Formats: sequence, C-alpha cells, structure tokens
Amino acid sequence: MRSHPPFSTRRAGAVQRPAASRIAATLLACGGVFAAWPAAQAQPAAPAALALPVPTSSAQRGAAWTLAQALAAARDNSEVSQARQELAGARADVLSADHAPLPSLTTKASSIDLQHGPGPGNVFTRKRIDKSVGIDWTWERGDKRALRKKAAESTANAAEADVADTQVQQLQAALSAYYDLLAAQERLTEVAAIERSLGQVAGMADRRVKAGDLSAQDASRTRIEAERARADTRAAEQARDDAALALAQVTGSTGSRLEAVDTPWPALDGDRPATDAHLADWAENRADVRAALARAQAAQAALDGANALRKSDWTVGASVDHYPGTSTRQVELRVQIPLQWGYQYQGEIGRAQADYARAQDALENTRRLALLDLQRLRQTMDNAARRATDYDQGVLPRARQVADNAELAYRKGAIALTDLLDAQRTLRATVLDALAARADYAKARGAWLLRTQPQLLTGMP
Repeated sequence: MRSHPPFSTRRAGAVQRPAASRIAATLLACGGVFAAWPAAQAQPAAPAALALPVPTSSAQRGAAWTLAQALAAARDNSEVSQARQELAGARADVLSADHAPLPSLTTKASSIDLQHGPGPGNVFTRKRIDKSVGIDWTWERGDKRALRKKAAESTANAAEADVADTQVQQLQAALSAYYDLLAAQERLTEVAAIERSLGQVAGMADRRVKAGDLSAQDASRTRIEAERARADTRAAEQARDDAALALAQVTGSTGSRLEAVDTPWPALDGDRPATDAHLADWAENRADVRAALARAQAAQAALDGANALRKSDWTVGASVDHYPGTSTRQVELRVQIPLQWGYQYQGEIGRAQADYARAQDALENTRRLALLDLQRLRQTMDNAARRATDYDQGVLPRARQVADNAELAYRKGAIALTDLLDAQRTLRATVLDALAARADYAKARGAWLLRTQPQLLTGMP
C-alpha cells in the first residue's frame, strides 16, 4: 500500500509546502497577473502587516526529541517513580511477614519479706529474695508464618505488575502527546506557508486595484482569505505550544519548548492482523491482569491464614530461680494455651472470605475489560488506518485534481475568483484533515503496540 507524498515518509521539522505552493502558484499566476504587470514584481511581495517569519528551527525552539527519547523519559517519570516506591514498600512487607515471633526475656524479684527483712549479705547471693530470669517464646501453629509470607509476596508481585502497568499508561500518554506535537508542527508549517502565499496574493491584488485591473470586490476577498490564514496560523502556534507542554508534563521535562524531530509517520500497511487467540494471550499477559491475579493469590493466602487462627499458638517458657535459704537452683517450665471458648475467629475468617471473593471478582472483571480493551484498540487502529488510507489514496488526490481543474478553468475565464478560492480552500482543509488522519492512526497504532508488542516501540520487553 502506497502513501501519498506529503505524508508517507515525512519527518518532523521538514518544511514542505505542497498545498501552499499550489495556492501561491495558482493565485499569483491566474489571469496573467505578472505578464500584465511587470512593474509590480519589483515591488515588495506583501505588506508588512501580512508578512510571517519562517518558523524557527529546532535549536531556537528548544529541546529536540525523537519518539524513542520521549518514550524513554516517560518510562521513568514521576508516576512510575511513585509506583516503584510502592513496590519497595511491598517488598519490605515481605521481610516483616517472614519472621517468627520474637522471644521475651523476663526477670523478676519476689518473696521479699518486708516484716523481718531480707537478711544480711549481698543482694544477689545472700539476701532472701526470690530472683528469677526466664525466656518465653510463642510457637506459631498452622503454618501462619508461611501463609503470611505468601500473602506479602503476592502483594509485592501485584505492586511489581502495577509498576509495569503504570509504565504502559505513561508510554501511551507520551506517545499520544508526541504525535500530537508532531502533527501540530506540520500543521503550523502548512498554515504558515499558506499565510505567506495569501499575503503575497493580497498585496498583488491591492496593486492591481490601484491600476484598475482588478475589482475592489475581488481584492477584498483575497484580503479576507489572507486574514483568515493569519488567524489560522495563530491558532496553529497555540496548538503547537499546548502540545509541547503536554509532552513536557508526561515526560517530566522542565522545559516547555520541546520539538519532535527525526520521526517518520508509521506506514499504513506494516501490521499483521491479530487473531482472537492472540488477543486472549495478550490479555492474560497484560500487567493489569497479572496484578489482579497476584492480589487474588494474596487474598487466598490471607484466607488460609485466617483459617489457621483456629489453631491456637502456644507460648512456652522456662526460668531459673535463685532463692537463698530455700534453693539457689530452681527451674520453672510453663506453657500458655489460648482457650477458644465462645469465639473461633469467625470475624477474621468472614472478612478474609469477603476479601477473597472481591479479589476473584476483580480478577474476572479485569480479564474481561483487558480483552475488551484490546479489541477496542485493534478496532480503533483498523478504522484509523482505513480513514488515513482513504485520505491518502482517495480524498486528497481528488481534492488536488479539483484544485488543478479550478486553476485551469480560472485561467481560461470559465469560473470566477470565488470558485477558485473555494477549490483552494477545500484543498487546504483536506491537506490538514489528511494530516490529522495520519496522526490518529499513529496514536492508535502506538497504543495497540504498547499493549501487545511493546518491544517494537521501546526496544525492551
């Protein structure tokens, strides 16, 4: 499938004026303007009020970025950084979960006789004070530690998948903003060239009115067209600046004067069709689905841990007593067993069951939405490709042909100036619509690839 020239392999920053050149050549040449008025060629081409400086270069505009550079910056912007901090916290929770209860050291002094006194001698060896040092430790039963660790690891896996999903979202936003900027730059190039051309035509028309060769009505029409073109240029400049700011926001750039360079529009016939089996595989491997699956696994582990609470944890301990006058080597052994009388952790288990059911519902819903999203992305890309192809191979060539026919007819005196201006206005609008269609296809294709085959755009799996 071929692409029409000015959009097939154009790169950002390349100043091409197919529509503007055609308008200038037509309106300046029609009716033998220059043949009849050689003296007018020696005068300035356009009044100062309509003169437009050539758009500034990338060095003057600001930082020049390729698409790869913009995507690389978006992979590590502030949103992704925050997601990575969440991941670091989740990994720290794994360390918190994977340890046994800490032992407790207990010391005490008892049996102190306040009536007769503890007796003479050293307080540690002779006085009649019952001194004790012991250690107590809780024995977790029911694999509570392993289940706690499993739940924390699954939560960390979900946080890791969240980082990947956040990166994809930011890459999609950066790609869309980049192509918006690229289209805005080329749109500004087109309308700026048109403004210069129509400014020249308006200046020539004014001089022809003074010479009596052109009616004031036709001159006013050319002047109106020039003023409309100037307003279009101002709007295009604002759109370009807005697009540059949007790209700076998503990439974390501190400068607003960004420019897209060295990035061709994607070809319209380079992607293979995706089958339903491919969609199912891609949907299951999406980061948001992996995160939902990990959270369901964490909820399952938490439910198992809640059920394990029915196995009471025993606290075992031992202490050594020193009681001069009775014995200086006494040992105490003890065990504490919670008695689950009247309550067997029904509340904790019920909460865990509800959380597990909610996680399962979220997983199924995420899988369904992921598949639907891929279907939507594929449909959007296909529709955008067809629309861009229609402009590339049908609408735009016909608009050029109509403009050529109108030019020829005007030269032969078959149509009025207004008909010629209408044809050129239609060509101008069609060129800009074709550019918008190219941008829509580039954004749709990029969003599709970032969800299915991101390595084709980022160079990373």
